[in-house]
Amino acid sequence: MPKTKNTGYMRLSDAMRRTGDAARVTGSALRSGARSGASATRGTGRFVHRLTGASGAGRTGLATLIELTAATGAGDSFVVVALAGTVFFNTSVDQARGKVVLFLIVTMAPFAVLAPFIGPALDRVQQGRRYLLAGTLLARGLLCWGMSAAVGNAVTLLPAAFGILVLQKAYAVARASITPRLLPAEITLVTANARSQLIALTAAMAGGGVAAGVNAIAGTAWVLRAGMVVYLAAMLLALRLPDQVDTPPAAANGEHGGRASANGKAPAKGERWRTLSRVGPVVAEAMSANAVLRAFAGYTFFFLAFLLQTEHFGVSKHFALGAMLAAVGAGSVVAMAVGSLLRSRAPQLIMFTMLTVAPAIAALAAWYWGLAAALAVAFTSILCASLAKLSQDSIVQREIGDEIRSSTFSVSETLNQMANVAGGLIGVLVSMLGNGQAGLAIAAAGLAVALVLLFARRRRRLLAVRERTRQPARLRNAR
Repeated sequence: MPKTKNTGYMRLSDAMRRTGDAARVTGSALRSGARSGASATRGTGRFVHRLTGASGAGRTGLATLIELTAATGAGDSFVVVALAGTVFFNTSVDQARGKVVLFLIVTMAPFAVLAPFIGPALDRVQQGRRYLLAGTLLARGLLCWGMSAAVGNAVTLLPAAFGILVLQKAYAVARASITPRLLPAEITLVTANARSQLIALTAAMAGGGVAAGVNAIAGTAWVLRAGMVVYLAAMLLALRLPDQVDTPPAAANGEHGGRASANGKAPAKGERWRTLSRVGPVVAEAMSANAVLRAFAGYTFFFLAFLLQTEHFGVSKHFALGAMLAAVGAGSVVAMAVGSLLRSRAPQLIMFTMLTVAPAIAALAAWYWGLAAALAVAFTSILCASLAKLSQDSIVQREIGDEIRSSTFSVSETLNQMANVAGGLIGVLVSMLGNGQAGLAIAAAGLAVALVLLFARRRRRLLAVRERTRQPARLRNAR
């Protein structure tokens, strides 16, 4: 018996020893995994910072602004996923069409009312821009928290969503207006804007994937709560912006300083609100061209989104819609990649090239209608609209002085939103025809007309400028 008891004790002791060894191995593995994860996170962070800080952007503080915009884009993607799952995609096609029309109409209202005030208010706040950006992020985070408690109530949910939309545009206006203050001499505005949007788009796509996972596991309310956390983290990043965001550039003109106004003169006292007729002919031309392509992008997205649910081309509607969304995402990524590589100081050339490409692709897709043609149009529309937006922002930042730049960007953002909404509404209505060839032919015809009108206006403007430069020479010869 004693021997048996001792044997039992030995076995128990051996089992405890083995358990302890296993625990130590497991603990060591966990610590090693944690260190590896932390090292990978730090490595990713260093890589991202090197990417955003390239070409002198880290020296001037532009890298921080780019990272802030990326974090903001990730937060916006959580809101988009939550709204898409709550408002639009849980109903039939006809019900969804009505909800989309209502949503598009109502989204135009905040800008029609608030646009005359957002830009001038930002122009008056030349100091404290970092706190203004942080404030828009804090407000968006609080609205996300409120939306999470009203997921099942559209009457409460949509006003909060509209508030987030307005704050997004206010942030975009403020960000665009301070970008020239942080621009290093090594890169152009087109490159800086493209780099910022490319990284923001990548972050938004990653955030959208995470949001979709959260939505599948925990539901829409937790997507919005997670979005609140992202917005609050971005707010802390906004507070790290350098002092230069509150200091207008010393240069009076040129790409890195901006001109005093659209006409090269200081604005009159009290002149804050900009209209399309008062931003100068170059900026007005850029805004008009960008609005045409923005309307085309909105038209194409909503037209195809509804058409592909009824015309499957031998594949399921989920596959067709997923392929369309992939084409839109690819078009955005390619546009930002191309823009970040371009060092062109003639953004008008980029814009008119896109105006020429868009109707040509739309016409070809109408002629060779099919799923591949639909995806080509989806890719092209967002590619052209994104590159045009980069070009327009660069023109505004170059041509408009710092003291009225926010007002001008407010006009730009309002025009972009209204053009996108108008194009989307037309796309939803044309989708009721159920004819892809007719829908794309309509788009191609509208784009061709807009291209001719814009070329004609540009030609008249250039001829008028040429005539004005010749008049002094004629007067000297007459003397």
